[in-house]
Amino acid sequence: MGTEPLPPGQRTVKGWPVSHYGPVPGFRAARWNLQVFGATATGATYSWTLEEVVALPMTTITTDLHCASGTTTRGHEFFRVAAATMLDLAPPSPKVTHVMAWAEYGYSANLRLADFASDRTLIATHHNGDLLTAEHGFPLRLVVPHLYGYKGPKWLRGIEYMTQDRRGFWEKRGYHNTADPWAEQRHSYQEAD
Repeated sequence: MGTEPLPPGQRTVKGWPVSHYGPVPGFRAARWNLQVFGATATGATYSWTLEEVVALPMTTITTDLHCASGTTTRGHEFFRVAAATMLDLAPPSPKVTHVMAWAEYGYSANLRLADFASDRTLIATHHNGDLLTAEHGFPLRLVVPHLYGYKGPKWLRGIEYMTQDRRGFWEKRGYHNTADPWAEQRHSYQEAD
């Protein structure tokens, strides 16, 4: 990483800047779980404790991260569970087209099912060999490296399967619904009718 071209309009910055809306949530292991719900194939809601998430099959990706503000940070290594594993463990209904990633405080990010199912999309517990810090999303962070960062919420708590699209937190506030950095899809006014 680091020698590949940048998406248009991006510039490289050093480190890993902290960026989020609202306060950093506290973590209470006894009350924490990750849920998959909505239009599941069985109609059931699935739930995992952090210990159960950590016990799932593991994978690692190395990637650049692109912020819609125009910054890119390079060479991040993330580690834990492929998002596609969750689709196997909690299968969606055949009618599902999108997912909503839910985080603490009701933060949400909508994704096309294909973006969530990408072999590069990861539910991370670790960054560069260390546990995520609270500021960077401990205990779980969704990483969707082929989209702008607002599509990968920190403090992930749930995945909702949807049979039609619905805008998430930043998408309701004028950010692009798809968020492809290579197409510079930053703002909702850029969306086709």
